[in-house]
Amino acid sequence: MPTEVDFAHIGKSVSIKGEVTGTEDLYVGGVVEGSIDLAGNNLIVGPNGQVKAKVQVKGVVIEGKVEGSIRASERAELRKTAIMVGDISTQRIVVEDGASFVGKVDVQPEATKPAPKISSQPGTGANPGLPAIRTPGESVRKS
Repeated sequence: MPTEVDFAHIGKSVSIKGEVTGTEDLYVGGVVEGSIDLAGNNLIVGPNGQVKAKVQVKGVVIEGKVEGSIRASERAELRKTAIMVGDISTQRIVVEDGASFVGKVDVQPEATKPAPKISSQPGTGANPGLPAIRTPGESVRKS
């Protein structure tokens, strides 16, 4: 995740009500109520940050308070000062000792590549030269 300096900032004296969307990483040091949609980017909720929103991001680090649902396509991290009330859906999650979390976590595995097909004919398919797998009772054809 990029450093905090590389993020757009919502300062601690700023309060936003409504929809926040963007195509860059965002640091929240103030208050945001509504929704945050940064699907391809990261969000940091700083120690003074307060978010009451439905959040959709690539990655999130929470150091402040969040109330609402989070959908992080890659990673969610709750630091020791975090207070999270709501549900999190992500591929990876980190919860530091001391963080407060009330809600559900749904960990979705990374998308996997489909397994190669195994042919029923010897010497074909994914493993040429190896005999095909037969089920019990299946007859063996001789050429």
